Amino acid sequence: MCKSLAHRGHRVRAVVRNPQSAGALPTANESPADGVETAAVGNIDAQTDWSAALSGMDTVIHLAARVHVMHEKSGGPLDEFRRVNVAGTEHLARAAAASGVKRMVYVSSIKVNGEAIAGGQKFSETDTPAPQDPYGISKYEAEQALHRVARETGMEIVIVRPPLVYGPRVKGNFILLLKMLGTGIPLPLASVNNRRSFIYLGNLVDALIACATHPAAAGQTYLVSDGEDVSTPELLRFLAGAAGQPARLFSFPPRLLKALARLAGKGPQVDRLLGSLCVESGKIRTELNWTPPYSLQQGLQATAEWYRTEHT
Repeated sequence: MCKSLAHRGHRVRAVVRNPQSAGALPTANESPADGVETAAVGNIDAQTDWSAALSGMDTVIHLAARVHVMHEKSGGPLDEFRRVNVAGTEHLARAAAASGVKRMVYVSSIKVNGEAIAGGQKFSETDTPAPQDPYGISKYEAEQALHRVARETGMEIVIVRPPLVYGPRVKGNFILLLKMLGTGIPLPLASVNNRRSFIYLGNLVDALIACATHPAAAGQTYLVSDGEDVSTPELLRFLAGAAGQPARLFSFPPRLLKALARLAGKGPQVDRLLGSLCVESGKIRTELNWTPPYSLQQGLQATAEWYRTEHT
């Protein structure tokens, strides 16, 4: 995000939690981006001091959040998500408005719409929100808080709800798929008949820049994707082809696979692999004249090449 903005001639300030984090900007094997400053703010909550980060800025793109915690230790996970994602976001928005920031772009989540959708249907911006887990609930409550701030201060708010984001340095289920393909072990996924939307990191960055700069984006909510929905078997074959290896898949009843996953305590992860989740991204394409600069094939190729370089 920072490099792309700087490359387009913008003055950019990257916010980090501590000064040591600045060493990750830029990441290994990448040249520094001129025009990217850093400001350390510590943890994000309702007490964060944003003054050094916001001084002289006219736009905020808020990417940080408490995200999926695989081994939750908190006795009240929703409270922990709210502390960072709701209270922390609202506090940032009010500080930004007081500092003279004109627009804030907030990266929410498709989980605000829900967890899955019936085959052939797609989530859209007009759906009634139906978040189901603490993360999704906190993202929806943050959106509501931002709308309040916009009404009270006049600062422009733009909300973006992406599906699963992939690209170099991807984590979660996507990196798990790459690892499973790398083992060469046959996977019981050939019978899966689902459809899922994804967005490549480069496409998401480009969409966020459009949301930060286009006059028509003010006050809007957008769903974004690569625009090419695929099944899990198709995704695996794409990734395997990009990595120059075969995708070894065999048929296995999906219902039985789900049952076995629940017995093993992996139900939610397998549900995401087998279920459908598609988004309709026509609104941002029409209103902001935005088209993804990278195809799904290009994004998967870049991801596979990164994985091969870093893990072999």
